[in-house]
Amino acid sequence: MSRRIVLAYTGSLQTSMAIRFLAEAHDAEVVTLTLDLGQGRDLEKVRNQALASGAVRAHVLDVREEFAQDFVLPVLRVGAWRGGRYPVGEVLAWPLIARKLVDVGSFERVNAIAHCCTVGDQKRIEGCLAALEPMIRVMAAGCEGVAQHAHANLWLRARAVNLPSVEMPDSPAYVEIAFEQGVPVAVNRVRMRLIELIESLSVIAGQHGVGRIDTGRRESGQPGYQAYESPAAVVLYEARTTLDAAVLPPDLLRLKQDRAIAYERLVSDGLWFTEDRETMDALNVKMEEWVTGSVRIKLFKGKLLMPEVVDMGCAEVLGI
Repeated sequence: MSRRIVLAYTGSLQTSMAIRFLAEAHDAEVVTLTLDLGQGRDLEKVRNQALASGAVRAHVLDVREEFAQDFVLPVLRVGAWRGGRYPVGEVLAWPLIARKLVDVGSFERVNAIAHCCTVGDQKRIEGCLAALEPMIRVMAAGCEGVAQHAHANLWLRARAVNLPSVEMPDSPAYVEIAFEQGVPVAVNRVRMRLIELIESLSVIAGQHGVGRIDTGRRESGQPGYQAYESPAAVVLYEARTTLDAAVLPPDLLRLKQDRAIAYERLVSDGLWFTEDRETMDALNVKMEEWVTGSVRIKLFKGKLLMPEVVDMGCAEVLGI
């Protein structure tokens, strides 16, 4: 029986070249895995490209709902930010990518898992893979190709933009976000699934320039600066911070702020699949019993203005 390898594939030149390299260097059949994390690409085209590049099978999975519920929501609950500057987003995708690589690898009976990550991201994905399947062989087949999986998703995108030239409406918008036990459930009194709520806020807040965060780095060969765009995350974090301050006792609020720092370090270090993270999640869920209410925020020219708690029991606001 020939060797078989599953490769995290994005359609980039690096990952396309990796298919041929792995097949020839290891005399193996290569199976690819492409995930829809909300990056907005034509993934059927990516699938066809994988097959044209030599893959024996190409899996394409829509994992947006799973990403929102199992990874975005826990991070929102704890209020974790990277370095206090921008939402946890790009590193948050690696545990889900690892989990799906292991799942597909088991289904396909592979001998190894391969990726094309940079050195920093390699530590994260391989840490998650080791926790999930410690006996499987993991191979780094190049660099940078898989970053597209993580750095563009429904929660956060990294791209080059000229921030001073961004046009924004001259009239403000107002959003009212309702939470039930810490979970955002409605925008402007319209109930939505979490993924729909994130997408809705991304459009509304994005139009008003909210959530564009200048990293201070220039992209080589690209106009403007590298920026993170995370409108839904920025609005939801502001709303949660406002509601937390209103409903949580001061000692619990301080405890949550301390845990947010520790949580971000775990995620950034590739330690998602650990008892430490699971324990913190259990504490967060317990604390969420306090966090029910609605917050109203004004969006104008890239700023979040006048956040205020307008209701302490969103069930009444939503008429349920």
